[in-house]
Amino acid sequence: MSKRVIVFGASGQLGVELCAELSRRGYEVRGYSRAMLDVSSAERVERTLAEFDPAAVFNAAAYNQVDVAEREPLAAYEANALAVRNLALACHQNDARLVHFSTDYVFDGMAGRPYTETDAVHPLGAYAVSKLAGELYAQAYLSRPLIVRTSGVFGPGGRHTARGNFPELMLRLAREGKPIRVVEDHVASPTYAPGLASRSIEMLERNLDGIFHCGGGEAVSWFDYAKLIFEKAGIHADLKPTNEREYRTTARRPKFSALENARMRQCGITPMPSLADAVADYIAVRGA
Repeated sequence: MSKRVIVFGASGQLGVELCAELSRRGYEVRGYSRAMLDVSSAERVERTLAEFDPAAVFNAAAYNQVDVAEREPLAAYEANALAVRNLALACHQNDARLVHFSTDYVFDGMAGRPYTETDAVHPLGAYAVSKLAGELYAQAYLSRPLIVRTSGVFGPGGRHTARGNFPELMLRLAREGKPIRVVEDHVASPTYAPGLASRSIEMLERNLDGIFHCGGGEAVSWFDYAKLIFEKAGIHADLKPTNEREYRTTARRPKFSALENARMRQCGITPMPSLADAVADYIAVRGA
């Protein structure tokens, strides 16, 4: 396999880690932020792949404003679905592998347990529909796409992105001394970006394809996640639980969207770190 790869969404917290880890492994990496190349432009995507001739393309670019997507579903669909179609077509024309990142939000959260790759999907809103459509486009135009579903990604790069991440939000609110209320009745599997990057590259290097779940390895409520962040940061915060009834959002969200990394285990992929270890590493790396 050629050592040339392209990373779209390279300035995001996952994209930053992908570029760094690929470079550490000896790949020739070209990373593109949205400002550099908008993947919704089929012509630019096709030309970029034809000129560089990569062996693989990682798509970490996404529209992830879940609530805003209810007001502008077309923008979400263009970025999360039609853009994946552009990438899949370009990869097909250039014989490149596509590694595409999707989300736990393709599920409705009604199972009450972590989801496996074989569970039926049921998106609840515009964002979730657009992400599922992206998966389908990848599968429609490529015989062997690698689709990696993940959940609540956080990484050191989140300190420098416009929207940040959950740990940065919690730490900022604590610094401001404000009362912090976090839902205790929604469960996910928060995922550390460096671990997600290295495992997805491992899947590619082992020539795997299809859908893989790569969540943080354990189911946790957002309230308990917040408690863990403050514990690892050594911060006392005025944290109190709330619930879906008190904290209404524009978009419907799955209440239990944690992911079970079943295929990763079956294929012998390195397990993800525990959430406690991941948060501790995040705090150490950011210097808090």
